[in-house]
Amino acid sequence: MRVEETALPGVLKITPDVFEDARGCFFEAFRAERYEQHGIPGRFAQDSVSESRRGVLRGLHFQWPSAQGKLVYVLQGEVFDVAVDVRPGSPTYRRWDGHRLSAGNRAQLWIPEGFAHGFLALSDRALFAYKCTAPYDPASEQAVRWDDEDLAIDWPVRDPVLSPKDAAAPRLREIDPKRLPR
Repeated sequence: MRVEETALPGVLKITPDVFEDARGCFFEAFRAERYEQHGIPGRFAQDSVSESRRGVLRGLHFQWPSAQGKLVYVLQGEVFDVAVDVRPGSPTYRRWDGHRLSAGNRAQLWIPEGFAHGFLALSDRALFAYKCTAPYDPASEQAVRWDDEDLAIDWPVRDPVLSPKDAAAPRLREIDPKRLPR
């Protein structure tokens, strides 16, 4: 597998080795000891899958104080995936990085604790997988507005389909810094 640093220290792009032949292909989506060598925990507490149609934007989500690291990838379709550093005092606070993840490129992103995460479905159907280091905790759930002008994320859409909760999310500057990851 190939592991690359991204524009945000700690956020990693992982591309597995794929073995193809006339029958199709095979690749390891996760092997604990290989990921641990790159600082990604070998133990996850929860796996989740979401299905979205074209134009659906999910995020930007994070948990605090019950933080989650996430290993994410696409099982079907394509998404534009974004991580945002929401740790006040971090040298990359309020910076974002985006990547196209698809079933075709099989790329994964490791998004450590302290980063908000979101994605936009680019295909008619996107099946998206999350491996999380901690279980979902509704009391710790938080969100940042997808179109926060201070973040200036270059989403490839102007009018996404949002959940009511995501549509009402605050801008990062509107969140009390005590409620943000350290």
